[in-house]
Amino acid sequence: MRKYALLFCCILALSGCDKHDPILPGVRTAIFDSGSKQNVLNTNVPDLPDSVPTRKKTECNYTIDSTNTIRDGDRKIFVGFPAPNSMDVKTYPVCDGGYLYAGLNTGNVVKIAPKTRQIVWMADVYSESNMMGGAATVDIVAPIVLDGNFVYVGGMGDAFCKLNANSGTKKWCVDIGTRYEFVVLQNVVYIVGLDDMLYAVRGSDGAIYWKTNLEKTGTPKYENKIITVHKQKFNASTGEKIKK
Repeated sequence: MRKYALLFCCILALSGCDKHDPILPGVRTAIFDSGSKQNVLNTNVPDLPDSVPTRKKTECNYTIDSTNTIRDGDRKIFVGFPAPNSMDVKTYPVCDGGYLYAGLNTGNVVKIAPKTRQIVWMADVYSESNMMGGAATVDIVAPIVLDGNFVYVGGMGDAFCKLNANSGTKKWCVDIGTRYEFVVLQNVVYIVGLDDMLYAVRGSDGAIYWKTNLEKTGTPKYENKIITVHKQKFNASTGEKIKK
């Protein structure tokens, strides 16, 4: 049923587009199992560095709008369709190795070869339960992070995933929704969830080292083995709040 619903949306949204423009494929299968549970280890994060590793930044002069249309100046390289419900948040594609990666407000992440406009892969980053009733907000609003052969991505759809950059297949997903930039270290990802929790997620398999309540949410910052979220400081290894 969802296949035909999305195709109908595409027809409505793209009726005036060039027939050669790429569109979202009609078959969408969520890569995240909604029935999964968080695996909380309640243990310390080992071998933390003093700072976030420096990652190569590639110039990425592409834009994406609220209809999920990606442009290189005036040239359309990807044409999507608007989500029925979305946030008014500006997002930006990221580039690496001649490809661009973009998060859409339909809960998808797409990898594109911009010169040829070829869609290399597309992945759904949301919990299937979010699609029930048609009122879901599943925007990919947190900035995508490329780290070696992997892509880290999260959004409003109650799913945070580590994907293979070449194929788009998942390494793991965990049921954490986020709207903030997250911190990716060698063996841990720090995420501020939509549930007002700070998570330390193991990079190898998505297990949660620890989680702790936040009095106020914001973008997490990491330095000297301390995580700071809106003036709240936590021991990045144990999750314990550091008293002033």
